[in-house]
Amino acid sequence: MAQHETGSMDIRAQEKTFAGFVKFVTWSVVVILGVLVFLALANG
Repeated sequence: MAQHETGSMDIRAQEKTFAGFVKFVTWSVVVILGVLVFLALANG
């Protein structure tokens, strides 16, 4: 069996995917908050 060396794995793809996920969540929260503010002002 091959010996695994800690810290030798290439994780660029995982980092890119995680960065995209964080960007998606951030924009989703901004849009949701904007919709909530609009609903509060429109119904007020």
